[in-house]
Amino acid sequence: MAFEYRSTIGQDSHRFVDRLNRPATAEELARPLLLGGFEIPSAVGLSGNSDADVILHALTNAVSGLTGINILGKISDQMCLEEGITDSRAYLKRALQDMGDWQITHVSVTIEGKRPHLSAWIDPMRKSIAQIIGIEPRDVGITATTGEGLTDFGRGDGLQVFCILTARRPDNE
Repeated sequence: MAFEYRSTIGQDSHRFVDRLNRPATAEELARPLLLGGFEIPSAVGLSGNSDADVILHALTNAVSGLTGINILGKISDQMCLEEGITDSRAYLKRALQDMGDWQITHVSVTIEGKRPHLSAWIDPMRKSIAQIIGIEPRDVGITATTGEGLTDFGRGDGLQVFCILTARRPDNE
């Protein structure tokens, strides 16, 4: 059987709640840091309407690049602000519904930020992402960098994520 392959890219970024352009509320300061559906212990959370899971947002954008249906924006705003759904896994699952006969074969994620140090949490994040999208953890790659402090992310103001997704579907020709 022959397959058609496509690769897409997604990006997202969020500021840490302790680096807002205003004083953070107690509720914001209590927000956990979620990355790839996994909670990073003892880390400052990210600011956003949802849980601000920057990895799942970048992955959702990558899926949207494949399907042509943008989830983050109007659809996620409706889910979050009108229906009260703040779990970014729900946005990703919504995006996955539009994939038709496309099958994700690999995901590569790179995280830019000075903090927190993520090496101990790479494997749990890989497992979490794999479980959400239905692939094996070996098919999820995650790297993290400080970017040598050249951006606001590398200076500790927030996190930026790029995600490349590879998918295939049977070639019907």
